[in-house]
Amino acid sequence: MANDATGGDADAEAEPDARVLNQDEIDLLLGFDGGQDAAENNSGIMAILDKSMMAYEKLPMLEVVFDRMVRILSTSLRTFTSDNVDVSIDSMTSLRFEDYLNSIPLPALLGVFRAVEWENFGLVTVDSSQIYSTVDILLGGRRATRPIRIEGRPYTTIEQDIVRKMVEIVLSDMGSAFDPLSPVTFQFDRLENNPRFASITRPNSAALLVRLRVDMDERGGMIEILIPHNTLEPIRDLLLQMFMGEKFGQDSVWERHLGKEVQQTYIDVQAVLDERKITLGEIIDLKIGSTIMLNAKPNDLVKIKSGGVQLTTARLGKMGDMMAVSLVEEIKRMKEMAQWLN
Repeated sequence: MANDATGGDADAEAEPDARVLNQDEIDLLLGFDGGQDAAENNSGIMAILDKSMMAYEKLPMLEVVFDRMVRILSTSLRTFTSDNVDVSIDSMTSLRFEDYLNSIPLPALLGVFRAVEWENFGLVTVDSSQIYSTVDILLGGRRATRPIRIEGRPYTTIEQDIVRKMVEIVLSDMGSAFDPLSPVTFQFDRLENNPRFASITRPNSAALLVRLRVDMDERGGMIEILIPHNTLEPIRDLLLQMFMGEKFGQDSVWERHLGKEVQQTYIDVQAVLDERKITLGEIIDLKIGSTIMLNAKPNDLVKIKSGGVQLTTARLGKMGDMMAVSLVEEIKRMKEMAQWLN
C-alpha cells in the first residue's frame, strides 16, 4: 500500500497544475469586451467567425451598382414628392441577419421583396423620420425646421400605403441599377410591422446592409436595404469584376472607338471552290502530280470564308495576272455590323 501511495504522489507531481480561466480571460479569448460595442470586436474567435462576412464587402461592382441606384432614386423621389430630394449612401456593411432584426426600433415597417431571377428574398426598411417627412410633404404639411417628433404609435393605413409606394420605387430603381450587370426583377411581396414576421433567411446568415440617407429640405431619414449573401450568390462572379471606366453599362464613346479599331483590323479571307473528305490512307499515297477530284465545275460559285465562317459567295475570275473573285451577294449580317460599328 505504501508503494502504491508513493507512485500516486509521483503521478500527481508529474501532472501540470490545472488553471481555471476567469470570466475576463474567457471573454478576451472569445472576442467579447464589455467596454466596446459588438461591432467593434475584432479579436479572438469572434474575429474569425466575422471574417466570413467581410468577403462581400470586397465586391467592387456592388459600390458601382448602388452609386448608380442613388442617382436614379434621387430623380424618382423628386418626381414622387415634387420636392428637392438628395439621396446618398450612408454605409455599406455586412452583418448577421438576426443582429439586424434585433436592431430595428419599433414601431417599424419592413418591406419584403423577392428577387425573381435569383429566387431569393430581401428587405427594405424605411425609418420613422423618413415616413413622417414623406407624409408631411405629400399631404401638404408645413416645412418644419426642427426634427420631427417620432411617435410611438402604430402606423396608419395611409402611412402604410405611402411606405409601400416608396418601397416599390426603391425596388424598381434597384432593378434598373442591376440591369446592366445582371437583369433582375425585384418584386414587392408584403409589408410587415413586426421584424419577427420578416424572417427571410436563417438567423445566423450573413447579409449586406446598405443604408441610404434621404434629405428633403432639412427633413428626411434613412432607407435601409438588406440583401442576404445567399441572394447575391448567383451573380457573385459578376460582382467580383473590377470596374474600369467612368460609365456603367453602355458607353457610346468606347463603342465608337472600338468600332474604328475593328474596321482597321486585318483578317484572313479564304476563297474555297470545294471541300471533300478523304481517308488518311489516300493522303499518305499522294505524290507529286497526283490529282484530287472535286465536285465542282469552273463556273461554280466559290465560298468566301473567314475563321471557318462563311461570309458570302462569289464568282471566280481573273484580273490581269491575278486571280480574283466577284461577290454575288451581300456579306451576312452586314447591316447589323454596320449599325454596331457606327
